[in-house]
Amino acid sequence: MSSVPRTPRSRWRRGLTALTGAIAVFAATAGLTAASATAHHEAHSSRFSFDRHHGGHLSPPNVYPVPGIDYTTPLTGYQPPQITVLKSGPHLAPGLNFVAPKITAAGVTGQQGPEIVDDQGRPFYFQPVTAPYTATDFRVQTYRGKPVLTYNVGQSTGGPGHSQGVDVILDQHYHQIATVSSGNGLEPADQHEFRITPWGTALITDYHAVPYDLTPYGGPANGQVFDGVAQEIDIATGKVIWQWDSLDHVPLSDSYIPAPTNPATPWDYFHINAVNPDTDGNFLISGRGVSTIYKVDSHTGNIIWRLGGKSSDFTLGAGVKFNGQHNALPEAPNVVRIFDNGNGGGPATGLPSRVIDVKLDTKTKTATLVSAVQHPAGIISNSQGNSQRLPDGHLFVGWGSAGRFSEFDGSGNLLWDASVPSGYDTYRAYRSPWVGEPLTDPTATAEQVDSSHVDVDAIWNGATEVAHWRVLAGQHPWSLQQVGFAAWNGLDTAISAHTSAPYVAVVALDDSGRVIGRSPVVAVGA
Repeated sequence: MSSVPRTPRSRWRRGLTALTGAIAVFAATAGLTAASATAHHEAHSSRFSFDRHHGGHLSPPNVYPVPGIDYTTPLTGYQPPQITVLKSGPHLAPGLNFVAPKITAAGVTGQQGPEIVDDQGRPFYFQPVTAPYTATDFRVQTYRGKPVLTYNVGQSTGGPGHSQGVDVILDQHYHQIATVSSGNGLEPADQHEFRITPWGTALITDYHAVPYDLTPYGGPANGQVFDGVAQEIDIATGKVIWQWDSLDHVPLSDSYIPAPTNPATPWDYFHINAVNPDTDGNFLISGRGVSTIYKVDSHTGNIIWRLGGKSSDFTLGAGVKFNGQHNALPEAPNVVRIFDNGNGGGPATGLPSRVIDVKLDTKTKTATLVSAVQHPAGIISNSQGNSQRLPDGHLFVGWGSAGRFSEFDGSGNLLWDASVPSGYDTYRAYRSPWVGEPLTDPTATAEQVDSSHVDVDAIWNGATEVAHWRVLAGQHPWSLQQVGFAAWNGLDTAISAHTSAPYVAVVALDDSGRVIGRSPVVAVGA
């Protein structure tokens, strides 16, 4: 682990039935039957009744217990996955690091869940998530003008890389203030995207299995297809205000994924894995199975253009072609940033995964490579992954299934690099300023080592402003004196104190020495 001095806290401060009613069997050449087309129209007819750009609803958000969140284990039982810092140095962007390690290898034991760590890999915050659930897409976003933490908790459906679950919003005190899931009768929200828009709605993804005759594609007549669905949700009410279905717009013939021969296995021909606002308020949607980015009209749902894949509206210049991509985002007007896995949406390239910026000329219909960043170790991410442009121009990259996450400067030089433990990965990774202020008290535990020494553990989950811990001890709970002092050193800071007194407490101090929290008094050995 890196021994770089701790980052000053001042740097951290700078700086939404898929189709209501029954769905009849799709015919490969005729599309929806009349009955299912009617149901489809009714499900979508009220999409645009919400004025998304003028504030929306202000009623209390939906909040309820989330399956998979561990509400019972005491803080002393938390064991955050160890983050290993492989490279560090000066001039990093301000902020903390947000990951959600999840166990991926058989036989691996340990805890998993959303985790905030500093540049030395030391944890500030950890929320255990119990199997078979996992957490994904843990990050800082803005909701109702305030910074919030968001993530998805879901359970794998046994399908190719998707899940069913719920999206969670926490305030700076780590209180759950809202939950979001899909509407229109769809299955619970998928893990791939939970994006809060600048106008305060949520963009989410979902997968819906639809009966389909797959004989023209080498599959069974009684087959199924996964409809890749993007929804925009009013967070306060859960109302679907916009929905886009891949089956309405993208033909099965555009897929690079072979149709399954087993009727019980839906064909994940599209594999939606991202939906984000473009700079003009329309949406960018990524389909991994078709290796294509779509710009979609945020009102009509019509495709404005296609980039990549079999039906690209643009001629791809040198180095632009991508494969099995994730996390399409606007870098600037008519510039798209893409995490190019290099495999998963067509024949694998065998090349390292990379982050590319692609400039689009909408008049000449050409796509030009602006920049490409890859890890100097040549990391290949078989799935997952993301990138984040930081305010100082740096690029933060989560390498998905490779379990690595890195910061690069504006020229593509690697500045900082870290990994989750072996047998884990993290779907995405982010770096953002965050001030966490839990309303709970710190926790202290103490064990007598010998006649004159006590080992104390000081814990305050999520408190980002603790600079030092003061240890108090005494013969009576009401009469304590300072016996120890130590710099904060992670979620559980171990402190050796010179005392034989039977009662102990810890006091949290910020950078200026101001008391910001105090634990209850505990008996040594209790």
